[in-house]
Amino acid sequence: MTGEDDDFEEVVAAVREQIDPGESERARMREAVAALAERAEDAIADLPVAGDVIQVGSTARGTWISGDRDIDLFVRFPADVEREELESYGLEVGHAVLPEGREEFAEHPYVTGEFDGFDVDLVPCYRLDSATEIQSAVDRTPFHTEYLDSRLDSDLAEDVRLFKQFLKGIGAYGSDLRTRGFSGYLTELLVLEHGGFREVVEAAADDWHPPVRFDPEDHGRAEFDDPLVVIDPTDPERNVAAVCAAENVARLQHYARELLADPREDLFFPDPTEPLSGEEVREHVASRETTPVALRFDAPDVVEDQLYPQLRKSLAGVCDELDRRGFDPLRADEFADDSAVLLVELEVAERPAVERHEGPPVHVRQHAEGFYEKYADDLEVYGPFVDGDRYVVEREREFETAVEFLESEGLFDVALGVRVESALEDDYVVLVGESIAELADEFGEELAAFFDPKP
Repeated sequence: MTGEDDDFEEVVAAVREQIDPGESERARMREAVAALAERAEDAIADLPVAGDVIQVGSTARGTWISGDRDIDLFVRFPADVEREELESYGLEVGHAVLPEGREEFAEHPYVTGEFDGFDVDLVPCYRLDSATEIQSAVDRTPFHTEYLDSRLDSDLAEDVRLFKQFLKGIGAYGSDLRTRGFSGYLTELLVLEHGGFREVVEAAADDWHPPVRFDPEDHGRAEFDDPLVVIDPTDPERNVAAVCAAENVARLQHYARELLADPREDLFFPDPTEPLSGEEVREHVASRETTPVALRFDAPDVVEDQLYPQLRKSLAGVCDELDRRGFDPLRADEFADDSAVLLVELEVAERPAVERHEGPPVHVRQHAEGFYEKYADDLEVYGPFVDGDRYVVEREREFETAVEFLESEGLFDVALGVRVESALEDDYVVLVGESIAELADEFGEELAAFFDPKP
């Protein structure tokens, strides 16, 4: 082994000690699952239809990290059960297993609650012969467990845990629509595909040139327009990595190179971000000599997987319009907690009272004459005059400052998420320049990341 190999293996060994569940933790998990399954089977026996219960997810496949407290149990019903009945039976079993549980809704309702210190989800689904026959998205999950059960041995499971922790450390783990990173199933498939944690890291560092495509079962049919494509071995029409954003693929590549060049534990366990104070935010704004503007409003009462796509759509719409109007957005971000924020840092905060408006080339007679006639008698414009080969006028600019636009009805002409638009219609404030320091109490960590960006 070279020195670098020694360092890599030492770091990996140290990380394993911290993330591998011990035997007592595993035994507690097994006991909890057995007790929950027994309750579920008793509840199923009282129903007028057949059913069974299976454990799915990382705790079923031995790829969970020490300290994870999630148990996912799926209650499967025959494929000919009506959807309403499946939901009703699923909730009946869920409440029998978790009397203090509460109902949540994904594609259909399910029961979630706590048992013996574990967070438990009881989810109904259909029992099918193939994942290509799914009637709801959750139906394919048991097929994932079945596929991996026969392929992940204990060594590969250890490497999956390492990969998960690495992705967590670099901020790229999670298939929720806020993170748009690597799911647990995607992590498992990539380790299986490459043969281990180090092999995935080396491939990402050296060999991945997006779009990257893996097809574990050589289905070879569907095409996807994503930076990372991993064809679901149980469903040839699905890309397991569809939610994974390009920046998270690039983030993995960057930190894979870092880990290989300089192996260290803090890539797996980074220090928490220290939130900025209001005064520190003001110092950043003053030193950068840009003009940040922020829309702050009450966060819509929807789950994050609905909220963040709407925030991103709204931020993109605002940025596009600010750019079109000449205020030159430098960078932007969205935050949400009790309130929501669309933050845009501008290179230009104020524009002249007039703006240039170009017409068609003079030789395009019909359109050129129409443009000329429209402005020929307009006393409020300069021109029309010829510049190069086309007519041009200089007219009064609608908004001389970005703040004027953001405080106007024109804001609602941009592409906004439906729930974000409703929240803005109710009320919002515009913060400009150093006044964004008011956000520090609620969003100090987010502002710290914004003003000290990392890969």
